[in-house]
Amino acid sequence: MNSKLLPIAAALLLAACNQQNAQPAPSSAPSNAPAAPSNAPAASAAAPAASDVQAASGASASAPAAANSKFKSVDVRKDNIGGDFTLTDGSGKPFSLSSLKGKVVLLTFGFTNCPDVCPTELLTFNDAFKQLGEQSKDVAAVFVSVDPDRDTPELIGRYAAQFNPAFIGLTDTNGGRDIAVVKQQYRIVSARTDIKSDRIYNVDHSSGTYIIDKKGEAAVFVPFGADATQIAGDIRKLLAE
Repeated sequence: MNSKLLPIAAALLLAACNQQNAQPAPSSAPSNAPAAPSNAPAASAAAPAASDVQAASGASASAPAAANSKFKSVDVRKDNIGGDFTLTDGSGKPFSLSSLKGKVVLLTFGFTNCPDVCPTELLTFNDAFKQLGEQSKDVAAVFVSVDPDRDTPELIGRYAAQFNPAFIGLTDTNGGRDIAVVKQQYRIVSARTDIKSDRIYNVDHSSGTYIIDKKGEAAVFVPFGADATQIAGDIRKLLAE
């Protein structure tokens, strides 16, 4: 395994959306932030123990970025992660990641029924945008659904916009085939759990965020739990390139 991937292997765990170390939503959370639906089943803690990952990879789950990296998070530019893709946006139109070239992009994966990890990530993005001030006009945030059977274009678009009107929600309208490819590109894992019916279930999925540089390449991986200051700092470094 590429040594650069060791911190990511520890961070990109199959994370249940109520993972025990999930931080509470920031105090600046908007009052209209969406809550988990009342019929959403409780998520199960499916993440493997950090000690198991450490034993397998030799890396701690909290391993920092390489000492020679200018980023506070994990530099992944040499790890052949990512690439362009096209999914469907909130208006039902095709949307390609490459259309955001020239901007720095926060890219994360989740689903609209997620009770805590996903909203926490998006609230943190919003706080990072506030810290960036005028620079935020050169930054985009993209939330990709790993639950396209329930997350329609309208729903994913409305969900993302509740955290910040500029946030972009994307879903798959091709029977799950498109998102399967995107998950491979970005090494994302997801699986249904606590299945009650075709419409009532939870989804365990990889947590964390990729920061895409202005050329459209995955540059940095930010583990779940990083604060807005860390994210804004890495974004500023990429904007300065």
